Amino acid sequence: MRNITLLVLLCLFLCCQEKQTNDKNFLKAPFTELDTLATNDWWNRPGNEIIDLNVNRDSVVAFGLYTVHKGVLKLSAQLYPLYPEETREVRLALWKDGQWEEIQSKAVNELGWSALFRIADWDHSKDVKYRILHGPKAYYEGLIRKDPINKDEIVLAALSCNSNKDRGMRENYVRNINYQDPDLIFFAGDQSYDHTEHTAAWLKFGLQFRETFRNRPCVSIPDDHDIGQGNLWGENGKVSVSAGSPDGGYKYHPEYVKMVERCQTAHLPDPYDPEPINRSIGVYFTNLEIGGVDFAVIEDRKFKSGPEGKIPQQGPRPDHIRNPEYDPASIDLPGLTLLGERQLKFLDDWGSRDTALIKAVLSQTGFCGGAHIHGSLDNRLHADLDSNGWPQTGRNKALRLIKKANAVHIAGDQHLATVIQHGIDEFRDGPWAFVVPAIVNDYYSRWWWPEDERAGTNPNVNTNLPWTGDYRDGFENRISMWAYVNPESPSKGGGYGLIRFQKSNREVTFECWPRNVDVRNEDAAQFEGWPITVSLDP
Repeated sequence: MRNITLLVLLCLFLCCQEKQTNDKNFLKAPFTELDTLATNDWWNRPGNEIIDLNVNRDSVVAFGLYTVHKGVLKLSAQLYPLYPEETREVRLALWKDGQWEEIQSKAVNELGWSALFRIADWDHSKDVKYRILHGPKAYYEGLIRKDPINKDEIVLAALSCNSNKDRGMRENYVRNINYQDPDLIFFAGDQSYDHTEHTAAWLKFGLQFRETFRNRPCVSIPDDHDIGQGNLWGENGKVSVSAGSPDGGYKYHPEYVKMVERCQTAHLPDPYDPEPINRSIGVYFTNLEIGGVDFAVIEDRKFKSGPEGKIPQQGPRPDHIRNPEYDPASIDLPGLTLLGERQLKFLDDWGSRDTALIKAVLSQTGFCGGAHIHGSLDNRLHADLDSNGWPQTGRNKALRLIKKANAVHIAGDQHLATVIQHGIDEFRDGPWAFVVPAIVNDYYSRWWWPEDERAGTNPNVNTNLPWTGDYRDGFENRISMWAYVNPESPSKGGGYGLIRFQKSNREVTFECWPRNVDVRNEDAAQFEGWPITVSLDP
């Protein structure tokens, strides 16, 4: 009966939602066509290429994600789909005084099969083992780490773009990351590429990477592919009706979007401003302090304006500019939004707090057009409106606040690893940014390849890379390219970033590791151009 009840409730919700919003467009993608592998009579679905969801019942607890911030532990439990007769209760146990003590139980949400535990007054001065329990036998065990406040060096591992073109396990990443033992792991988006089947793909992601976050805190944030779109300009939650969604908004039902965000971000510290956007889609922009480093987590896409119908189209697609003779000012128009006023307020407030801490901003993508060639060598774009280089006014507002906070920026999305120092009014007057490589770069490669094939002024003399120095991107933004990874490497440019925050001398070191390198070997080499150390002193 439970699966039938769920289907009825979803249909009723669709009808009510149509009446409430008077919106006829969202029914183009009804919720009953989404997440089909993990809903209703999921056990009757034919085999799929993503993951076997019908696991042994002692293995139904797939993984957990946690953070601790300001004395509050938030830990999300992710389960495989449950049969109708199985309990919807999941429990949390902690190791205390030599034995396991169950301290909380929560109801499992059948949309996404997740639950959230929250414990206030958490003692972050010691390591504590935890277990997520379901039924009589199933459990997942890990470690809540103590705050590494006494360490001088705090280390972040950063990854992005887990393409389904390679559905294998991620043994190299797990081995390397655990050997390097970061204090925090960050997944910058596109953990899932199976657009309409997030739960199955999210479970596969967890199976691939859970050994990296079983015993350490993790920040994960969804990007466009996670919520089922090739690109996303969220425009405060409106409905998108154009192919490719350049009109702005979300293509799929808001309950699907909310499910994705809940599964990936519920364990983050409470949002700075929790007011939902349109259609009751939530927000998660917040900050997380670990070991004396303060990480702001922002949402690049949620408030950003879509280009279609708002600016002059300069190519076959509303979001691609192919005309190098266009006037960049013609697309930087009043009323266009990037981060939105709520996130700008957050960054301003966050940047003004506790200036003794080292600070970093974590987000989905970079604040410039850092690539010239997209997808294949014959596809040169002058500018890509999916990047945060546009709108330029919004870009500069964000960079001024990141610079005011004396923070670095860490992101993913571009499939092209770069280290760039941004310019706002002048070259190199903005913050440093590290866009990390794709986990799998077989899906959609990008190249940094200036058309004149000449280095910019003030090139990086510490590398053999030919095209470093000061450039203008396709929006006329000032950027200083320090290093880049084009996809001709044996790993096709796939890999991950490691960022070392040195508190005593206020330096940050960016490392960039290929996916096929074993970092345990003495001769293990990073990509050409890395490591790069920058100072946070004004």
